This record gives sequence, structure tokens and C-alpha cells, in this order.
Amino acid sequence: MSDDTPRDTSDDTRDEAARTGAKRPTLSREAVIAGAIEIADQIGVEPLTLRKLATHLGVKPMSIYYYVANKDEIIDGMVDAVFTEIEMPPPETPWREAMTVRAHSAREALRRHPWAAGMLDSRTNPGPANLGHHDAVIACLRANGFSFALTGHAFATLDAFIYGFALQESSLPGQGDPQMTDLADEFLEHFTEHFPALAEFTREYVLQPGYAFRNEFDVGLQLVLDGLEARYAAES
Repeated sequence: MSDDTPRDTSDDTRDEAARTGAKRPTLSREAVIAGAIEIADQIGVEPLTLRKLATHLGVKPMSIYYYVANKDEIIDGMVDAVFTEIEMPPPETPWREAMTVRAHSAREALRRHPWAAGMLDSRTNPGPANLGHHDAVIACLRANGFSFALTGHAFATLDAFIYGFALQESSLPGQGDPQMTDLADEFLEHFTEHFPALAEFTREYVLQPGYAFRNEFDVGLQLVLDGLEARYAAES
């Protein structure tokens, strides 16, 4: 794109609406970002194009350039919008409670927007919600007596667990799907001899009534928090 300010093409959209009798779409930067998120929630970020976005919004592609410069700016806005959905911990909250609430809130946001799991910390032009969230987490840990080093360790470890779990959860075959049970039974039938430990684990744990991979999140989170609590106590 050139350095010139993009031409306001809202008149084009208005003229088209007048010719067809259709209601003119209301376009804004917020509407562009929201529309992009709706598409990404269905097909991911990679296939998202400005042409697809324009079609989704019911406008001409050039109309979008009045509000955003390019796809990167759209993704920056999308990531920032996801951060607005994640609960920020108040500084006065006990750190373990605060990090638990934040972890569950982040996981739920990533379940709504699976494409975001690998992108929340990827932006070189982070928005205010992104920066505000990071600031709030650091402020909470520091207010609870975490050293600068332990704050960094806690932030990195918690995010690695949350984002990694969300990514794995979104890519696993459907839990409780009868077809998956059939595949597991077939695995046990043919591979028990060669992979005895995996077969035993599958039979005695994964295939037991009530098992669901999603329940591993709470257990894993507590293990991470237990480790941080032990390190915190050792430094106190």
C-alpha cells in the first residue's frame, strides 16, 4: 500500500446499496475486527483474506482499507480483542487464586477462538488490552511478593501450560466419539504386544468411564501452581 491516506470508499458502498435497495452495512474498525474473528473462529487465520472478510461484511474489499492498513493490522486487532475476554487479576488478590481464575478465563477464551492459541504473544505491535493484561499479571505477582525472576518464571510457565493445553485440546479427536472408542479397541487388539505400556494406560485410564482429556487441565494447572508455590516458599 502507498503512504497516502486510503480513499474513503463508503460512498461506493452507499451507491451500491441505493442501486440494489439493500441496507447499507455499517462499517467501522470494530466491525472489521469482529468480522475477521467470526471468520477465523470457523476456518482459522491463514485462510482469512480481505476479500473473504469484505464478502462476510457485505462491503467492497477497498472499503476495509479505510479502517485498517493490511492483514497484519487486522490480526493485531483480533489478538487484542481476545485479550479483552481474559479476566485480569486485581493486584490485591492472593496470587494462587488470581492465577487460577486467569488460567481458566484464558482457556475459555482460547476454546472460543482456537486460532489464537499460538498468536497471543506473537504480535510485534501489541494493543492496549494485550499490554494491559500483561501489566496486570505482573503487578499481581509482584504485589504478592514474587521476585522479578520468579515473576518471569511464573508468567512463562503458566502461559506455556495454558496455550499448550488449548492447542492440544483443539486438535484432539472428539472426546466420547464412538468411532474413537472403536479405534482405541483396534489399537489394543493389534499393538498391545509391541507397545505394552501405552496399551495398558489406554485400557486402564483413557477408556475408563468418565475419562475426558479436558479434565486434565485442572490437574495440570494445580501441578504448575504447586511448583511455583514451592519455589516461592524457598525464596521467602
